[in-house]
Amino acid sequence: MPAPHSPAAERNQQPILEQLQRLLLAQGQALEIASGTGQHARHFVAGLPGWLWQPTEADPELLHWLRQPPLPARWRPPLALDVAQPDWGLGEARFNLVYCANLLHIAPWACCAGLMQGAARHLAPQGRLITYGPYLEEGVETAPSNLAFDADLRARNPAWGLRALADVGAEAARAGLRLRERVVMPANNLLLVWARDA
Repeated sequence: MPAPHSPAAERNQQPILEQLQRLLLAQGQALEIASGTGQHARHFVAGLPGWLWQPTEADPELLHWLRQPPLPARWRPPLALDVAQPDWGLGEARFNLVYCANLLHIAPWACCAGLMQGAARHLAPQGRLITYGPYLEEGVETAPSNLAFDADLRARNPAWGLRALADVGAEAARAGLRLRERVVMPANNLLLVWARDA
């Protein structure tokens, strides 16, 4: 059986990498939530040579593929991690970056609080949580393609759907995080940079 492949990840990995190269220091340790096919993680470690990457995934089948050798250089062995669980099983580990792409709209809303609370626990001082995906924004017209995507998601699972940025920000605030930067990305997506309150 061939390894899983995401055409969307293939398209967006380079624009995201360019933002990470702009935003991040030369060296650091990253925790990726919901690594999926692993395409982002493989692309990013190649473009961020000073970074160690910790992939994680909740789906056992995807986790199986992530663990197949040979693992890329500067990858830690991929871990099972359910973002909604109060204990991520990482002990006292701290990361300069927690990265999460395209999760919030294909997961129950409780995962947003889980992501924010877990990131706040495991971010190193001056660390950043970076999320990527489509959002609904008050005062910003939603692209027809995103509206159709939202309707399709909700038809597949009523617990899914595009999230309002204001609601995501409220969950972040409850975890002591605030939005530091909003970057408009291709295909009507946003890259959001969150950090602890000053």
